[in-house]
Amino acid sequence: MANLQTATFGGGCFWCIDAAFRRVNGVESVQSGYAGGHTDNPTYQMICRGDSGHAEVVQLQFDADIVSFDTLLNMFFTLHDPTQLNRQGNDIGTQYRSVVFYHDQQQQQQTQDCIAQLQSQLSEKIVTEVSPAPEFYPAEHYHQDYYTENPNQGYCSVMIAPKIAKFESHFAANLKH
Repeated sequence: MANLQTATFGGGCFWCIDAAFRRVNGVESVQSGYAGGHTDNPTYQMICRGDSGHAEVVQLQFDADIVSFDTLLNMFFTLHDPTQLNRQGNDIGTQYRSVVFYHDQQQQQQTQDCIAQLQSQLSEKIVTEVSPAPEFYPAEHYHQDYYTENPNQGYCSVMIAPKIAKFESHFAANLKH
């Protein structure tokens, strides 16, 4: 019987985070979407304009007997720069903020412990938001598994492919075969 739990992470454009976590053994599902704003049922256009206050996030269902939340946190913090406020590289705006939306007190504590440990290794301050999981709104269908569906699209080949290669090298033991 699977020990299914939920994790919700935002770290820049959700296409990259989505692509990486789909490769992880024990991650049963990945859904790109929006969370943390003030508008019900936001659209991608609202997100891009910054009208809704939501972050681009991925919500994972994972088997905690196969992959731990701590491992997922380590992966998440490898996939983006948690010291950049409201941006990741050239993607600028609150929709690209670094955020962990925790689903219980244990996830909250694990996230805070992970950030404290990581902060001791960095000279710049980690600005990752740690907040209770709000309503999650799935993104439009064409955003789901975007990298797999569009590997030759410019952003995918230039920005995502190198991150995925690094991720696969660093976390090879945790990936699906």
